[in-house]
Amino acid sequence: MTNTHDDFETGLERKSARDTLTQLLGPEVIASLHRRSDAWGWFGIAGCWATIALALFMSELAIDAFTWWSLPLLIVSITLIGGRILGLAILSHEGSHRSLFETQKFNDSVCNWLCAAPIFLDIAKYRRHHALHHVHTGTELDVDLPLCDGFPTSPASMMRKFLRDISGITGIKSLIGLGMMNAGILKWNVAGTVEKLPSNGQSRVDYLWTFVKESRRTLIFHSIFFLTMYFSNLTELFFIWWAGYLFAYPLCIRVRSIAEHAMTERSGNMLKNTRTTKAGIIGRALFAPFNVNFHIEHHALVSVPYWQLPKLHRLLREKQAVPNPPTYWQVIRLAASNK
Repeated sequence: MTNTHDDFETGLERKSARDTLTQLLGPEVIASLHRRSDAWGWFGIAGCWATIALALFMSELAIDAFTWWSLPLLIVSITLIGGRILGLAILSHEGSHRSLFETQKFNDSVCNWLCAAPIFLDIAKYRRHHALHHVHTGTELDVDLPLCDGFPTSPASMMRKFLRDISGITGIKSLIGLGMMNAGILKWNVAGTVEKLPSNGQSRVDYLWTFVKESRRTLIFHSIFFLTMYFSNLTELFFIWWAGYLFAYPLCIRVRSIAEHAMTERSGNMLKNTRTTKAGIIGRALFAPFNVNFHIEHHALVSVPYWQLPKLHRLLREKQAVPNPPTYWQVIRLAASNK
């Protein structure tokens, strides 16, 4: 078994990635890294919802006090909710890889109801879409290419993108698009591309019924959420949640997407078509929940659970197999460096 950097001079090609890493780290280590844990799955979900509950509580304090610090606290709360909504998306992503819980059926059921449904996602649909991203990463066939294409751009262009996000324009367009996808009007994806499906003679009633059927978990979840808040005299918190979804979540997604794949090599080399990013406290809260910033490691071994990724990164750094990661600020500066 070799322990040199030579194995990685040509990168980790998709077909040989696991074999190469097994040769480098050993089969026992690779097997241990793929171990799933129900406890860690529940820890992730419970922690994410506990943080959302804390942010909603902070929002209620701000609204009740209605003083000079109310607006800053509301902004912080809404931003934190946006980051935790991204956390639910990352847990949904984890569920799509069947790595959040030990059994597949339990994994899909829990992820659908507690992670995907609240944010208008569906595990089965996302899994089909996301598999194509992993198969074609770094090529023109990558379905997620629209999320990270067109960089580096100018500082003015980057600022316009961020303003569209925090003004709610991106969030509203995304929500409308997801609704039209669930109605069968548009092809389903999460990359923002618009591809109209043939109508096949369907009426508006047909589209409405398809929307209700495909959105049923989301509609049930948010009906329960609204009614719980309403009968608790906390209806405003339901709208605070949606403020986080519309005004903060899109910005968190954009920064995360830029960091993971923008300005990386268009090739099958997973050391160069993907980026791992260093995340501090703010980065982990907003852009890198559940270790999604360890993205080279995720693409190298797609079924390694989120809580194992820091260990995989450390092992690969010890072998000098992956580069020292940049910070989110460094990546955004690079992405906005085109004068």
